[in-house]
Amino acid sequence: QVRLVESGGGWVQAGGSLRLSCAASESIVSLDVVGWFRQAPGKQRELVAYITSGGSTNYPDSVKGRFTISRDNAMNRVHLQMRSLKPEDTAVYYCNGRGKRDDYWGQGTQVTVSS
Repeated sequence: QVRLVESGGGWVQAGGSLRLSCAASESIVSLDVVGWFRQAPGKQRELVAYITSGGSTNYPDSVKGRFTISRDNAMNRVHLQMRSLKPEDTAVYYCNGRGKRDDYWGQGTQVTVSS
């Protein structure tokens, strides 16, 4: 079982930047896809970024051009660089990894963007 732990959340003014990190308990090479989801109060959890083992990335239009996902396989970490943050980005952000059989989730980290 892979354990994932997020860090880097906090409070930031609109237009600012944050970098989220996800530490994995074992090599993330074993995960086919890693990504970030977010969930705002009263809203469904939504995908904000993912990266495949082959390096392909995907972003929804809401964050495209502002967020960048990356993998550091040597350090067993996944990062989400967020810039030009907007109040609508406020949510709990969750790290996710998909293995051959199972999905793994972190506990989440709060991101709050004030206007």
